[in-house]
Amino acid sequence: MYCTRKVNEDYTWVGADGRRLAMFEGVFDVPYGISFNSYLLSDEKTVLFDTVDSAVRRQFRENLLHALHGRKLDAVVVHHMEPDHTAELEDLLLLWPELEIYCSAAARNMMRQFFGDKLDGNVHVLKEGDTLSTGRHTLQFVAAPMVHWPEVLMTYDRTDRLLLSADAFGCFNALNGHLFADEVDFDRDYLDPARRYYTNIVGKYGQQVQAVLKKAAGMDVRMLLPLHGFVWRENIGYLLGKYDLWSRYEPEVRGVLIAYSTVYGNTESAANALACRLSERGIAVQMYDVSVTNASYVLSEAFRYSHLVFATTTYNMGVFITMDELLHDIAAHNLQNRKYALIENGSWAPAAAKGMESILEPLHWEKLHDTLTVRSAPSADQVEKIEALADTLCADLDGTAGAAAEALPAKRFVCKVCGYVYDGEVLPEDYTCPVCGAGAQYFREEEKQG
Repeated sequence: MYCTRKVNEDYTWVGADGRRLAMFEGVFDVPYGISFNSYLLSDEKTVLFDTVDSAVRRQFRENLLHALHGRKLDAVVVHHMEPDHTAELEDLLLLWPELEIYCSAAARNMMRQFFGDKLDGNVHVLKEGDTLSTGRHTLQFVAAPMVHWPEVLMTYDRTDRLLLSADAFGCFNALNGHLFADEVDFDRDYLDPARRYYTNIVGKYGQQVQAVLKKAAGMDVRMLLPLHGFVWRENIGYLLGKYDLWSRYEPEVRGVLIAYSTVYGNTESAANALACRLSERGIAVQMYDVSVTNASYVLSEAFRYSHLVFATTTYNMGVFITMDELLHDIAAHNLQNRKYALIENGSWAPAAAKGMESILEPLHWEKLHDTLTVRSAPSADQVEKIEALADTLCADLDGTAGAAAEALPAKRFVCKVCGYVYDGEVLPEDYTCPVCGAGAQYFREEEKQG
């Protein structure tokens, strides 16, 4: 049974939801599924934009054949060569041997790595600025290297003013029959999955995302069509604003994330004590046991919070396994501009802090306090040390009651043309609005309220 949705008059979503994957890419748990988006343009030529993961190929095939209404498929544009978007590529040529494949030069090389040279005769290589006419529509191709693979292209439809954005602007979770972000309460139900998607999939490449946002500012984009998650046709500035913030590594919450690992509960006790001292001072606190919570969630929260505390026991004369995994994941994603503190535990030779410092050192974060060392279990004399650590964190956070969830920083700049909001202490002189393209001179500075 087919399950398609119309994007507009000429575009049809022919993707599928995947709910039977325990782990996406073998790393990220997806308890609420994930969508694999593919779009068909029906013009004088029929053009498919990307395929899907092999896990949903049957649904995709039914959707595609229904949307074609008996027509042949003329072309496919490959924005991203990752197999969750190209699993059906080879089989499409069995149905339509003359199918034209459009992709970047880097994607063509990867295509050979996945499929050998059997597709070479069908491939047309694209570069930045190339265009393709499909009849009524003119497609312009936009290079987006390292968002998040080097071969990535995006497609801007000049006619309908929509941007097919590859893996950018995506979201975890299945669509559940919805297609557009305005059909759900996105801020309440999907912002966290969108943040977790961005930080884990794209988060390492903030500079490259900034480059794409600047390109988008030069286009009149009325709709965003990503390869995972919802299509955006309203309030696009909301999502672009989040990507701008995340790709500048600016925290969203002025508060403390405490991530801990514990064997018998004693390191957890120290972490809980610190959380109590912070919370009673009005500081926003979030805690995770990294032995229970998948690292992808904690990484997402590390992007969200301004101050990070890591607490772990010594294990095999090093860092406990799950904490070691988390810290390496954070370092691999190149999270910037954070302040941190450490708590270590060890019954005879505490050594976890040294290992944690070694992993975090390349990030050049500011350490706010000497490492707090627990020996086996927190003792009465360590109460004062936990208080001191809380005092240091509060002082750096300006420690005022009511600061619990105040977004950083204290200033914002509002575009006078379209209303887009840039959060930051200083607006760069060469900044352009990612929504309407207005320059820095069109922004007005405002102090945040509350």
